[in-house]
Amino acid sequence: MATSTRPPPDPLALLRTSIAAGSLPIPTTDPDPSSAAESNVSLAHASYLVFNTQSAQDGSQHTPFLLTHITRFVSVAAGTKSLDLRSVFFCWQNKDQNAGTYIAAAQALNEELRQAGKDETVINLVFAEKLDLNQWLAGDIAEEESEFIRSLDANKAARADAKDAAATAKGGEDVEMRDADLADGAAAKREQERLKEIYAAERKMGDRNTMLRGAKIQDFSDVRKKYSVLFFGKSRGGAGGGQQQQLAPTLISNPALRPPVKAAQPGRRPEPIILLSPSASSLLRMPNIKSFLEEGIYTPPESGTSSNILHLTRTLPALSPIKPLRFILVDDPASFRPDYWDRLVAVFTTGQTWQFKNYKWQVPAELFGHALGIYVGWKGELVPETVKGWGRGVMVAQIDKGGVRWRDREVVEDVWRGIEGRMKEMGWGKDGR
Repeated sequence: MATSTRPPPDPLALLRTSIAAGSLPIPTTDPDPSSAAESNVSLAHASYLVFNTQSAQDGSQHTPFLLTHITRFVSVAAGTKSLDLRSVFFCWQNKDQNAGTYIAAAQALNEELRQAGKDETVINLVFAEKLDLNQWLAGDIAEEESEFIRSLDANKAARADAKDAAATAKGGEDVEMRDADLADGAAAKREQERLKEIYAAERKMGDRNTMLRGAKIQDFSDVRKKYSVLFFGKSRGGAGGGQQQQLAPTLISNPALRPPVKAAQPGRRPEPIILLSPSASSLLRMPNIKSFLEEGIYTPPESGTSSNILHLTRTLPALSPIKPLRFILVDDPASFRPDYWDRLVAVFTTGQTWQFKNYKWQVPAELFGHALGIYVGWKGELVPETVKGWGRGVMVAQIDKGGVRWRDREVVEDVWRGIEGRMKEMGWGKDGR
């Protein structure tokens, strides 16, 4: 009687399940973590990641994976390379770190691996890939919504192709004999080492896009939109062409007539972005902005914990009366892709222009033509002259300096009404936005 065998567990799916259950896997030097001396070591000295899984048939059991195990996450910025399990777990451990701290930690871990005599490295992901991976592991997005994670079926096909290539390189040994030999643990280990040699000898090929763009993908769609109007206007003759030439500068300079935002992926609504001021004098910073906008209560910035990215949801009846909108809050746009600026809806400012040094629009008048400016100060204190000079593009909100906090809710509702109104003017809520 034939017996059915279970498909091998997927470490990426196991890690997502473990995070949801609040039981992270343990880095160890041995696949059997029963010895306390071999458990929970650093990622540089560990060789395995052991998952504590629960099943109705087998109860609690340990499932070890080599940290060099190749996962289904593919990094485009790293040359369309699949990440190993160590790089994935390291990315989750540093999910709350900013880009500089994350890169420094990756360099330090690679140095520890080198000192430990291991020919292995951790790949540090770019901002978009790191955000996508951590959101997927946390369960914030579904499996099919990730831009960088292959499906399980595609992963199985890739492994089958790799095994066939290894068999051919070994001299065309019989596939059935090879599969029978893999049942032995020592043979499986030799097979894995042979695959590493084959992959190391591969010549990396590139297509037209990778050759022109390099490892870091750049989006030049905004340049195309800007200059297509100028070129089309100048290339057409007659009265109509002259009219196009006169309208072209207006289309470029007037924010209300700028080209439409790039359409979002089917089934996935783009998330609007709110930028905060990193100034120490700002009343609202990353530690206290979420409690202010969600709960309507102001607390000093020093009372909360800092993070480089936050998420909050809010129902805006004029845009999405049923499904709440999910907002992204950051205070440093250094890692922004060009299309992220199309999703910017509001900017909290203290009136200091150095805040806009790394922005796409560094001139306040142009910036607040694309997004709502918000100045929050103490009630009874004078509004800075710079803020007044920026005109109607910046709304002013003032909160009580004393201990009376019940009035904060009114201020928060005014802020959300302002954001909702500006988003409606920008076209949010239409065509799936």
